[in-house]
Amino acid sequence: MQHRIVVLGAGYTGAIAAGRLARRLHREDVAITLVNAEPDFVERVRMHQLAAGQDLRPRPLAEVFAGSGVALKIARVTGVDVDRRTVRVTAAHGTEELAYDSLVYALGSGWNDQGVPGTAEHAHEIAGRPGALRLRERLARLDAGQPVVVVGGGLTGLEAAAEIAEARPDLEVALAARGALGEWLSPRGRRHLRKVFDTLGVAVHEHTAVSRVEADRVATADGGVIEAAVTVWTTGFAVHPLAAATALEVTGTGRIVVDRTMRSLSHPEVYAIGDAAMVQGPGDKPLRMSCASGVPTAWQAADALAARLTGGKLPKVPLRYVNQCISLGRRQGLIQYVTADDRAVRAVLTGRIAARYKELVCQGAAWSIAHPTLGMPARRRRVLREQARGGAAVTAPA
Repeated sequence: MQHRIVVLGAGYTGAIAAGRLARRLHREDVAITLVNAEPDFVERVRMHQLAAGQDLRPRPLAEVFAGSGVALKIARVTGVDVDRRTVRVTAAHGTEELAYDSLVYALGSGWNDQGVPGTAEHAHEIAGRPGALRLRERLARLDAGQPVVVVGGGLTGLEAAAEIAEARPDLEVALAARGALGEWLSPRGRRHLRKVFDTLGVAVHEHTAVSRVEADRVATADGGVIEAAVTVWTTGFAVHPLAAATALEVTGTGRIVVDRTMRSLSHPEVYAIGDAAMVQGPGDKPLRMSCASGVPTAWQAADALAARLTGGKLPKVPLRYVNQCISLGRRQGLIQYVTADDRAVRAVLTGRIAARYKELVCQGAAWSIAHPTLGMPARRRRVLREQARGGAAVTAPA
């Protein structure tokens, strides 16, 4: 009897976990199903580029997983019953239930409006492709000289402000940050960031909390206003609400509580990875929501699940940070080296070499998704590809 593994979500973490499981387990022993709402893999770390008008290479999941032994189901997850061990999904042909023996929950996160009035009605977000495409269309309609305000001084906000300012130097781009610009960076990192923003003409409103978003401006907590023909909201992420509606143990923000192998503390047949999981990193500090955090959790979960199914040794690889990679347009970047628990150290890379470094990181992440059978014996890869061409390994998109 095959052990049924269902992976929910084919972002960076879900896609990597599914491919890694396929490499480590035998097809005759397990049936791996990967569920995703979109037929393409989305390079989420490039959504600011998409919004700024750049075209991204399509990566159809059916092609990515052809020959991997992973069955792809294009459907939206609408419910999880962890007591019955079933997942309810809705596709073009209707609703169905998928039964599982092991579940890998990788539904990730979306934008977080932080409850600020007017944000949902008037602000744009780039947490996913639909939002990035809507912003792209809106920016394309702007006339020269119109103001664009990016709210949020984290990594996403910095990248979005720089990308838009570089792509549209005719616009008046501003960034509103609750704290100081790049306050978590090293002194050298902060200086470089400010220099690039000055060169790009990005106006920075530091120590500025936005209290309301309107159609043509944002209001600040100190009673001021910043004119905005377009507001881009990048103040953090909120996890998919599905987990909180189950019997899984979750945090107050809906993240699934897991152990060091990414296994749910309340339901050991469930693994949670990426933004969906509350993972304790070095110094018992929760890992931040990011691709840099998520990919290692996918490795850890896949290896741990494979070890438990085969009687192998559980992985004990520490989850730690090395650097923060920030693109500042296509020609500038900033690589801030950090301690294991994500605190900035003196060392940084800046300029074109940093931009190239960040690009290689993005390419490497996408490459790992596109080669899920890497490391699999050549004979097995060939057999699985033959099965896929015959329709046995990968289901047609719904």
